[in-house]
Amino acid sequence: MPEQRAKPVKEAKLPPDTSGTQTIVEMGSLRLRVIKRGSRMGIRLNDVDNPAVRNYRGPVFYPIQLNYRITATWVPSDGKKSVDVPNVLGDVTPTPISGQARFKLNGHEFQLTDLGGDPDKSLFFVFNDLTSKTETYPGGRFLETDPVKNGNVVLDFNRAYNPPCAVTPYATCPLAPKENRLAIAIPAGEKYDHAHGHH
Repeated sequence: MPEQRAKPVKEAKLPPDTSGTQTIVEMGSLRLRVIKRGSRMGIRLNDVDNPAVRNYRGPVFYPIQLNYRITATWVPSDGKKSVDVPNVLGDVTPTPISGQARFKLNGHEFQLTDLGGDPDKSLFFVFNDLTSKTETYPGGRFLETDPVKNGNVVLDFNRAYNPPCAVTPYATCPLAPKENRLAIAIPAGEKYDHAHGHH
């Protein structure tokens, strides 16, 4: 999204975040923007001086383990397939897929379905695994990759990270679709504080 310089205004058109030309209104420490989720419109308000922002300790990760940096086989789709991606509001969005990454871990075969990435640039996955019950975010973690090369893509689960919903109840995050719920524990990437986090 192109960034423009701040300027004082008395009135302004406020296109939503889905428009590509979103306007952010600043009032002291407050930042206000219009968001669109499905057919609903809303206002997202951030306070950059909120104590929760100042006291945020930052993310906590598992120790890096090279066995969770996996080269997967890329299987492109025909361009006509989509998967239903739920979000925390209960909406379900059919999302076009560009293909699947198939890989082996601990002697078993798994696959992850890409959600809107570009194989020439980067793939994007929302997944969860058996650690989501105790140590990682229940709704799923995000994983981005480098481009696909020679029919392969590297899945580095050490780089898996939580969506914004893990730290605030005011975000709208996609959840792992059923295609990306792995029946294995992947103790790599970002952890989640079940006691103090947001679901």
